[in-house]
Amino acid sequence: MPRHLVAPASALPPGGRLLVEAGGKQVVLFNLGGELFGLLNRCPHQGGALCHGTAVGLVEADPAAPGQIRYSRPGEILRCPWHGWEFDIRTGLSRAEPERLRARAYPAGVTPDPAERPAATTVPVGSSEGRIFVDMP
Repeated sequence: MPRHLVAPASALPPGGRLLVEAGGKQVVLFNLGGELFGLLNRCPHQGGALCHGTAVGLVEADPAAPGQIRYSRPGEILRCPWHGWEFDIRTGLSRAEPERLRARAYPAGVTPDPAERPAATTVPVGSSEGRIFVDMP
């Protein structure tokens, strides 16, 4: 699987989102408490731009207290801005029909900072804006 370096790690703080291009596709990245997740920036319903969606949590019946509700997973459910369809940011699965409908999900993460590893070469290596570069002598 080709890996695309798309942005410095500092561009996506916890709780943030970032629209990037990777492999010719627009992907919206989310940082959920330090874990990164990517979704294709297109709602499978009618093509709404998911980067403009609202991140919400789940409101569910509380099984421990009949008649009561509870709020969980704050910021982990993405609501499409066009028609309100909801998707799990972690998996892309639709909240309404998870067995049939999903937003395309892409693995995302942060590469290690080269400054944290010993250099295996005498060519100067460093990072600028979170991207690795090599200065050739």
